Amino acid sequence: MGYDIEEPYGPLIETTCRVATWNVWDRYGPYKEREAAIIEVLRDAAPDVLVLVEAWEDEDDSLAARLGAALGLPHAVFGGSGSGAVPGARSGVAVLSRWPQGRTGERPLGDPAGGDGGLAVYAEVQGPRGAVHVFGVALGYKLGHSGQRQEQVRGLTAYVRETTGRDAPAVVAGDFNAGPDSDEIRMLTGRAAVGAPGVVFYDAWEMAGDGTPGHTWSNANPWTRPVLWPDRRIDHVFSAWPRAGGAGHPVHCALLGAEPVNGVVASDHYGVLADLRY
Repeated sequence: MGYDIEEPYGPLIETTCRVATWNVWDRYGPYKEREAAIIEVLRDAAPDVLVLVEAWEDEDDSLAARLGAALGLPHAVFGGSGSGAVPGARSGVAVLSRWPQGRTGERPLGDPAGGDGGLAVYAEVQGPRGAVHVFGVALGYKLGHSGQRQEQVRGLTAYVRETTGRDAPAVVAGDFNAGPDSDEIRMLTGRAAVGAPGVVFYDAWEMAGDGTPGHTWSNANPWTRPVLWPDRRIDHVFSAWPRAGGAGHPVHCALLGAEPVNGVVASDHYGVLADLRY
């Protein structure tokens, strides 16, 4: 079929799927009040798919179960073995969804024996208009570890390439600990050599944000200020392209949790939500 200059993707999809990602800071600080604020913010946002970073899980309970029940997101997968804020609990990445999940998986990123590693958790979300491939991601956090994060991005994009095709949207979301001008994020958006052949993404904030810097790590946040790091946009929603009908193309993107709820800021990070053609 020849190239159609007016409709290169065919007729554009007008319906959307709402994806949110949030580093929820485990159970640090005044957790009872923070959890209530997290639930209130996410209830208003009403995501169809939710990626949580620094989610917690112990023998008796988990944040995914709590939020799933509160938000109507009954399907979840959790991965991670890091020690959490509470002794004996695990901290990691969770992918929650309104719709059932088919295949799921987990892949360490970078050198698993080294420090400051990364993690990707995968869920094939079986929505009403077909599958959405969702990868929840946490990359290494240290400011000087761009090289390590670049290696983690190579592992992440190889995982995406192995797991997905081009027949459905593929979403990569989470805490990348790197801004859009970093080499590791430029690898994802095609501004540097990509990590795996043919795997390149839209940055939802760049495409459909409000034109502000969109800092998710902000010194306006009282939980962030003591760390003495600069303001940065380090939490992202990316969607792979191209797809027929523009599936996965971001049409709206906004921050979550930037305002206090009953006097409490919900996390040390702000979250990100994106509406994607679906």
